[in-house]
Amino acid sequence: MATANACMYCAKDQRLTDVMTEICELEASILYLFKEQTYPGRCVVAYKNAHKEEIFELSDAERELFTKDVARVAKAVKTAFNAGKINYGAYGDKMPHIHFHIVPKYEDKPKWGSTFDMQPDEKVYLTEEGYAEIANKIKANL
Repeated sequence: MATANACMYCAKDQRLTDVMTEICELEASILYLFKEQTYPGRCVVAYKNAHKEEIFELSDAERELFTKDVARVAKAVKTAFNAGKINYGAYGDKMPHIHFHIVPKYEDKPKWGSTFDMQPDEKVYLTEEGYAEIANKIKANL
């Protein structure tokens, strides 16, 4: 089991800010915008109340609030970006903290009909204004 200090979601250090920017705090989680935007609107919902590695470690009430946040964000992203489908990624092999990648997919875009690339070969990065625009679209639909 990793310690909270070793976890970028708990430490909120440069490891986190290098790859994500905080959008807002939700009931049981923090919503982050992934800086790599091959999938426009891709974000992460990370459990905020304690360092937990597995979803079964949450109480029923905690799990209900967290999954409610995940569903709320997925709906907001799908609505904001007119996604064909939302993919959910909850791996955590290298970052064992409960978090879900919310990845909007589009029929005419990369990896439709397949698993999204965590680290695509051709990465898409935006300006600070571009990130703010995406974050604002998501927040407007929460």
